[in-house]
Amino acid sequence: MFVLPPPPRYPTQAAYNAAVAAGHATPMIETNNILSKPEDQFLAGEGTYVLKEDLLLATPPPHPSEAPVVNPNPLATTPQPAKAGTRISLLSLEARPPPPALFKLTPTTTLTPSIAEHPSEGRYSNDAKLSSDGEGRGTSVSDGGPSTSATAMSAPAFGDGNALLAPEKTKDPNKRRKPKNNMTKSNSSFISRVIINEAFSKKLSDRPSDGLLAFANINRAFQWLDLSSSTKADYLTKILFTKAHCLSHDVNLVTKNPSHIDMIMGFSTGEIIWWEPISQRYTRLNKNGVINKTPVSQIRWIPGAENLFLAAHMDGTLVVYDKEKEDAIFSPDEEVSGEPAAPKVVDHYKEINVLKSVHSKNQKSNPVSVWKLSNQRINAFEFSPDSRHLAVVSEDGTMRIIDYLKEELSGVYNAYYGGFTCVCWSPDGKYVLTGGQDDLISIWCPSETTLIARCQGHQSWVTSLAFDPWRCDERNYRFGSVGEDCRLCLWDFNVGMLHKPKATSNRQRGSASSRLPALHRTETQGTSADRLRSNSVVSAAEGEEDNRINHPVEPLSRTAILPPVLTKVADKDPLSWIEFTEEAIMTSCKTGECAGPGRIDEQH
Repeated sequence: MFVLPPPPRYPTQAAYNAAVAAGHATPMIETNNILSKPEDQFLAGEGTYVLKEDLLLATPPPHPSEAPVVNPNPLATTPQPAKAGTRISLLSLEARPPPPALFKLTPTTTLTPSIAEHPSEGRYSNDAKLSSDGEGRGTSVSDGGPSTSATAMSAPAFGDGNALLAPEKTKDPNKRRKPKNNMTKSNSSFISRVIINEAFSKKLSDRPSDGLLAFANINRAFQWLDLSSSTKADYLTKILFTKAHCLSHDVNLVTKNPSHIDMIMGFSTGEIIWWEPISQRYTRLNKNGVINKTPVSQIRWIPGAENLFLAAHMDGTLVVYDKEKEDAIFSPDEEVSGEPAAPKVVDHYKEINVLKSVHSKNQKSNPVSVWKLSNQRINAFEFSPDSRHLAVVSEDGTMRIIDYLKEELSGVYNAYYGGFTCVCWSPDGKYVLTGGQDDLISIWCPSETTLIARCQGHQSWVTSLAFDPWRCDERNYRFGSVGEDCRLCLWDFNVGMLHKPKATSNRQRGSASSRLPALHRTETQGTSADRLRSNSVVSAAEGEEDNRINHPVEPLSRTAILPPVLTKVADKDPLSWIEFTEEAIMTSCKTGECAGPGRIDEQH
């Protein structure tokens, strides 16, 4: 009698694909998170950072209905499904104190537009936001909510004045509306499996109220973790989707409380899920791509909004959704006469194409608003701390600053080369950071329409940026970055200390036309000289107008160069996310590995 050996375990994707290609039975795959404490540290100016923990999230195998790719061609030009590295949304259900520098906020403080040395140069705007969450958005865990920020008083709500967007009133204002479907009992083909921790209720009731919760995506899986738990490798909930990959997610800081959390997720299929993790209920939006069929590259709740969120689709469109409204097939707004509006030709470098305005009277269903920015994918966007502006970076190598309350384009800034991949506002809203495919980080001052400096330190694409508000004061700024080169870089800058190269420290004073893109001649050969001269005057005037919005590339010879204060190879795999907390720097990589170098100040 023969006894068969136990089936082998294949912990890697390559081994799984090899077994399937050889005709073997589907092997077992490790599905548990692994928590380790490797020894590593690095020294920065403020002290020593010691690696506390390293959490490796379990990578799920492909769904059985998804045929494995055998010997994929690395040079293939066929479109591949959109994927993203592991990103984390952090949440504290109890309000934490903001960084010390933000206590200097006063209702009368204003932001000077000058970037030169000035007595009030470093003062924070009264609109600076005290709380945010997600990738590179200031302080991810000091989420006191809008009531603790001057922003709520100074900036009007998005869509203010349109009564059709007001949330429906409930009998109990403290009771939040839940999604309509039970995820654990769902028979949807979109969701493959939902695994809830056996001690789910006990873990929630016993956890510290000020502890950190984390939501993380890894391929077709999505996990909810308790980082304050001694067994943080044990997820609270794990969702496996059939084929869709979650590319971005965000937590609503306005509606969160100990019994309710609003989470939104954007997927590679273009679909969106509104999920309430405590009750395990969900609603599926943009189902089957009824509004937009392209993947969602980034998704964020609109600051101060309970129901509205913004999603960036990979066809260059920004769409505002309401989590409680049903979807409808989208067609651009019609004129008052009821006839379809004539096709509008839009120069995306001069304005945004508002396909549907937030002030539209047709607000019975989603979408709430639709803005077409370009014909290339949007990689990331970020709301400004004053809750008035939106910085959007795209594959076409531009950063657009949008006054989203007015639905107007304020400025277009161009990359040195390649596309921009990530963006981040400074805590006071004075500066914007962009990282790109040119391996550079650019520091912009939108109020001066100026490129302050370029930061050289990465050896591959920059994937994520974040300011460290605990290391920012009235004059100095600290931020961090990670990239495809597996490096973690820390940067310090003070505008008064940045100097342009001596030979070209003063900007050349050529004519306006010398700084503009070349004007293309569109006249026929039979055009008279008089008409050419008259058109040249008009073209020059239009060019000057364009130059106020579309700012040309600034050459390296006229730009200050900033080196990093620290460069550290943080992982063997490309990094995809960075965030600062009061206690640590947190990073994650594309393979689902999360690390947290803790802060240990030097003892003097």
